[in-house]
Amino acid sequence: MRAETPHGPSPRASFPLAILAKAPVPGQVKTRLIPRLGKQGAAQLHERLLRHTLTIALEATSAEHIVLWTALEHSHTVFLELAKRHGIALRAQPAGDLGKRMHYALLSMRGPGLVIGSDCPVLSPALLSRCWHALQDADGVFLPAEDGGYALVGTRRSNMRLFEHIDWGTERVMAQTRRRADELGWNIAYPAEVWDIDRPEDIERWQRLAHCASES
Repeated sequence: MRAETPHGPSPRASFPLAILAKAPVPGQVKTRLIPRLGKQGAAQLHERLLRHTLTIALEATSAEHIVLWTALEHSHTVFLELAKRHGIALRAQPAGDLGKRMHYALLSMRGPGLVIGSDCPVLSPALLSRCWHALQDADGVFLPAEDGGYALVGTRRSNMRLFEHIDWGTERVMAQTRRRADELGWNIAYPAEVWDIDRPEDIERWQRLAHCASES
């Protein structure tokens, strides 16, 4: 039940949210899962995760505040379909490493905002909202991942130094980023630890999670 105010239901908070995603091109996404799923199967899983992520995002904030930052094939039919169906914006990810691309997405926002990928199945509207509200008191917010990386970054104002000298794709990412934040003197919030889908056992974990949710 939604809380009532003297003027009616409380409006849902809308906040800037960027989703970084590759086009579901067989052989170029979820490559560590190709031995298990094949190129086509890995691409289908990637697309399924992207659609799931966008569904969660649309429940957390309004479509006009969501930007899908595209990679590989910027005019892929999946991207065009999602933009037309949901009214979200599409923008091409710039050249550079992951840190530069996240920094650019944050800089493109008019104020504080969040950046996520498309392979974390445990994100929820409530968790995204918690991260957004954490920025009211913190300089930055992260959702550390079990593999040593992170699934979400948010800042009140982005600073490229936060993303420099990071060994992207390794288990050292979050630890190195914490050091960058300390060097900046930033107060960082860590609302929760999450996990993403990179290995065959992650698929099985997601299937168990979905099965439990369907039974509840």
